[in-house]
Amino acid sequence: MRNFVLGIVVTIAALSLGGLGAALLGFLPTRANSTPPDFERHVAMSALDNSVERHAPRVKNPVPTTDENLIAGLKIYTMNCAGCHGGIDRKPVEFGRSFYPAAPNLILHPPDDPDWHVFYVVKNGVRYTGMPAWEHNLSEQDLWKVTGFLTRLEKLPPAVQDYWKQASGADPSSGEPASQDEQKHDEHK
Repeated sequence: MRNFVLGIVVTIAALSLGGLGAALLGFLPTRANSTPPDFERHVAMSALDNSVERHAPRVKNPVPTTDENLIAGLKIYTMNCAGCHGGIDRKPVEFGRSFYPAAPNLILHPPDDPDWHVFYVVKNGVRYTGMPAWEHNLSEQDLWKVTGFLTRLEKLPPAVQDYWKQASGADPSSGEPASQDEQKHDEHK
């Protein structure tokens, strides 16, 4: 039995050292213009979720979810996040897809995490993804406003949806970008 356990430990150590050696010698691909394998994506997402679960304080959003604060969150998102995570016009963003892994389109695929989880990721960023830590660029209040907007994307109040439609020409409840005809019609109003 002792030799069996020793064999398992030696095998795991050899595989780990072999993987490390392959990485350090340049045998593993490092291109950002390829699709991550499903295994890599699963491990990375699990590691991110588990790290946030372990480290993020479970705090309640101190910023009330008023129409004004949600609209402010929409504006903050548009100015700071839309270039990578998709604009409120619901059109594809090529820049965000050039990251490895690709930045998720948060408008088309809203996060289903609680406020504290999203806040932690926005505030601290995500290592090795291109997602910066916004804690030095946005105030704590603004971080919470954009968090409130992101976590309520699928259930925004009518006044916020109206503002969104006026600002972008896209209907926030449809999930589709505005057509060219709708955009021209809205411009003439």
